[in-house]
Amino acid sequence: MLSVIIVNYNVKYFLEQCLYAVYKAGRGIAMEVIVVDNHSADGSRDYLEEGFTQVQFYWLSENLGFAKACNLGLVHSTGEYILFLNPDTIVGEDCFEKCIDFFKSHPQAGALGVRMIDESGHFLKESKRAFPSPATSFFKLTGLARLFPLSTRLAKYYLGNLSEGQIHEVDVLAGAFMMIKKTVLDITGGFDEAFFMYGEDIDLSYRIQKQGYKNYYYPGVTILHFKGKSTPQKNMRYVRMFYQAMRVFANKHYGKHRSGLYNACIQAGIWLRAAIANLLYWIRNNANAAKKQFNKIQNKESSRQVLVIGEEENYKEVLALINNTNSRKAWKIDFLPVEQNAAGSHSNMSGILKNGNIKNIVICEGKYAFGEIIRLTEGLNSTGIRVGIHAAGSKGIAWELFMRQ
Repeated sequence: MLSVIIVNYNVKYFLEQCLYAVYKAGRGIAMEVIVVDNHSADGSRDYLEEGFTQVQFYWLSENLGFAKACNLGLVHSTGEYILFLNPDTIVGEDCFEKCIDFFKSHPQAGALGVRMIDESGHFLKESKRAFPSPATSFFKLTGLARLFPLSTRLAKYYLGNLSEGQIHEVDVLAGAFMMIKKTVLDITGGFDEAFFMYGEDIDLSYRIQKQGYKNYYYPGVTILHFKGKSTPQKNMRYVRMFYQAMRVFANKHYGKHRSGLYNACIQAGIWLRAAIANLLYWIRNNANAAKKQFNKIQNKESSRQVLVIGEEENYKEVLALINNTNSRKAWKIDFLPVEQNAAGSHSNMSGILKNGNIKNIVICEGKYAFGEIIRLTEGLNSTGIRVGIHAAGSKGIAWELFMRQ
């Protein structure tokens, strides 16, 4: 019924937790899981292969890029539905069933994307997007889309005028979670391998629509996406990679005249983005030194405080993992037994955490299901707290601070 294709690149801890969640979501569904590793250098093979014998692993001897790796997985897939899924995601137990049911009730649907949040509970705008016209891409690159997030014109790239809580037919779905009918892929083909990273999901979404199918944003499912853990974000390298991807897209689909205009708009956006970044850098470096030092100390202390939520056995596992992996730092680790939050935990979690100085929490899967963890994370979106996840029986934590040590 379902083939889940995951491309891994140096994120073994996140992929481990992702696989635990995927297999919980796949219970009762005929499912295969295919992991294509793009020549990771973090020991992913030794760490994962023995513990997930049911996964079809393909260990590449070079980094082929996202599109080629996905297509390799697609060649080996047999499912009626194909899910391209990022390794730094967590899905709830009912995720796959709900998505497949949506397809069955919407025969015109060719592809489906879901509502995504990050580890702080913030809605990820790339869950629903428009095609990148020259103006739309310019507004995105220059930051105007961020300044006017609800504008029909300026925020068109992320369809800011469309409610995140309602089903919409949209142009572009995110490659982080993209479920597609296999019969559609038989017509369109997989990802265009001219895209190394970024833009391949836009191109495939475009080709799906050109064949008369619809792309849907479906908020009946929310997933957790630890965004950008294996790719650069919010820097000029990311901007240049985005530009290159959009240039390939424009040359392919817009024709010579429009692609020339498109490239000129994007290049202008890059220069403006760089000028803004340099100005902000100058302002930051000329701020009050004493205040900066005070904030640095405060942030350093709070960043070392971790609240582990789960059962005592989970707490001991996480404590050992954090101490072993982060031995050069002095961590202050507190424990909140899951029993203390048994009743109404989803509504009062943010209140409990807001009263302390906690910036990082690790929620243990066990008494909390993955779907409950996603809902808990969603309730933290105004607290500045970041969530990590430790699946029952796993050897690691899906957690940025854990990964970076």
